Amino acid sequence: MRGNPDSCGVWAPCLSHDGQKFWLVYTDVKRKDGSFKDTPNYIVTAERIEGPWSDPIHINSSGFDPSLFHDDDGKKWFVNMLQDHRRRPRAFAGIRLQEFSPSAGKLVGPTKTIFYGTELDLVEAPHLYKRNGWYYLLTAEGGTAYEHACTLARSRDIWGPYELHPQKYILTSKDAPSASLQRAGHGDLVDTPDGKSYLVHLTGRPTTQARRCVLGRETAIQQAHWGEDDWLYVKDGPIPSLDVELPAARDDTAYWAEKLYSFQGTNLPIDFQWLRTPDSDRIFKVDDGLYLTGRESIGSWFEQALVARRQTHFSYDAETTVEFSPTDERQFAGLTAYYCRYNFFYLTVTADADGQRELLILSSEASWPEGNLRFPLASPVPIPREGKVRLGLSVRGKQLQFRYALEEEPELNDIGPVYDASILSDECGGHQAHGSFTGAFVGLAASDLNATGKIASFKYFLYRPVQHSSDRYDV
Repeated sequence: MRGNPDSCGVWAPCLSHDGQKFWLVYTDVKRKDGSFKDTPNYIVTAERIEGPWSDPIHINSSGFDPSLFHDDDGKKWFVNMLQDHRRRPRAFAGIRLQEFSPSAGKLVGPTKTIFYGTELDLVEAPHLYKRNGWYYLLTAEGGTAYEHACTLARSRDIWGPYELHPQKYILTSKDAPSASLQRAGHGDLVDTPDGKSYLVHLTGRPTTQARRCVLGRETAIQQAHWGEDDWLYVKDGPIPSLDVELPAARDDTAYWAEKLYSFQGTNLPIDFQWLRTPDSDRIFKVDDGLYLTGRESIGSWFEQALVARRQTHFSYDAETTVEFSPTDERQFAGLTAYYCRYNFFYLTVTADADGQRELLILSSEASWPEGNLRFPLASPVPIPREGKVRLGLSVRGKQLQFRYALEEEPELNDIGPVYDASILSDECGGHQAHGSFTGAFVGLAASDLNATGKIASFKYFLYRPVQHSSDRYDV
C-alpha cells in the first residue's frame, strides 16, 4: 500500500463463514479524489479465524465495498458498488452482482447492475441476505457524512428487480440534526442464537457546534425485528438510539482504564498501527522499548516511521519518554496527535545546524491543499545535548496542550499554545478530499530527512482517559 493517499488503503473488510471456512473480502483503495477511484478488490480465506490466511486473490477493480453472499444452493455471489468516472448518470453507478467460483478462484458468468439506489445517491456498501424466499439487499447511501443512511430492498430473484422498503431508509440521522448519533449508515445484519436481530452500523458523535467528529466513524448497534410483512424494522427507527438493550450487562471498566504500554517482548501491542508497509522492520523494533528508525517526513505516503493508537475518548492524557541524539534540524522525533498529512500537531526533539538539541513544535492545521507547516513556538526550547526527555499532551474536548520535562524534572511543563484539537477530525480531514473518516490518532514518530536511519528510542507510552465536562457521552 506504499503510495496510498490518506484515508485510502483497506476499505470495508467483510468477514463471512460458509460452514467450512472464513472468507474475508476487502478493497485496497489507491485513489479516491477527483473522477477516478482505483479500487482493486481481494478475497482471502482461512479455516480458523486466527489464520493462517491464504494469499489474496484479486477479484475485480470495478468499485469498492465488496461482500460475498453464500446462497443456500451452494453458490457464492460477489457484490460491490460500481464506479463510473463518466458520471453517466452518476459516479456511484449502482450495485454490481456476479457469481464467484471457489474452484476457479475468479468471477464467472454474467454480471448485472441489480440496484441503482434512490435519489439520495452515492449507493455503496452492499450486503445480500436470504430469508423466507426473499433476497434482501442492504446498502448505504448519502455518503459517509451527515446524509448517511441504510437503504433496504428485496426481491424473489437474486438478479432482481428489487423493491424498496416501505420506509426506504431503515436507519438514518440525516433528518435529526440533534440526535446523539449522527452520520448513521453503512450497516450489516446480525442474528443471535436466541433469535434476536440487530443492525450494526457506522456513526459519528460530533463534539462541537462545528459538528466535528474527532473519534471518526464509530460502530453502533440497534435492535431490530422482522415484521409480519417480511420487512426488517429498526426499533424506534429510523433515527438511531443511543441506548440499546443487550443480552449482557455492559462493563466500561476496561474502556476507562489507564493503559501503560511498556513495549516488552518483541511484538507491538495490538492497539497500535502503522501506515502503508508490511515491512515493519524498516520502521520499528520492539525490544524492551520501542525503537523507531527515522525515515521520511511524517506526511509521507511511502515510508514514514509513525506508530500510533486511536484516540478513543474525547479527553485524554498521553505521555512518553524519548531518547534521541539528532545531529541537525533534519532529524526529529517525538509525540504527535495525528489525523493526516494536512492535520497534525507534533512535539519533537531535534537539533539546530550546530547540533544543539532543542524542542520544536510542528503543526499543520487543516491546511489542505497547500500543506502549510507552522512553527508556533516563538523560538525553540534548548535542551541538554544528551539525556531522556519526557513528552506529554493533554486533550480536553477541543483543547490540546503539549508538555515536557527533562530527565531530572518531576513535573511536566506546558510548552506552546493551546491548540484546537477538533481539527483532528473527519470534517477537517475531509477538506483534503471527499470522504476522510479515520478519526484522530496519538502516537510516536521519527523522521530522518538525511536518510541515515537515525534511531529514536521510547521506553513507554501512556494513554490515560479523562472524563471532562465538555465531553458528549450521554447526550
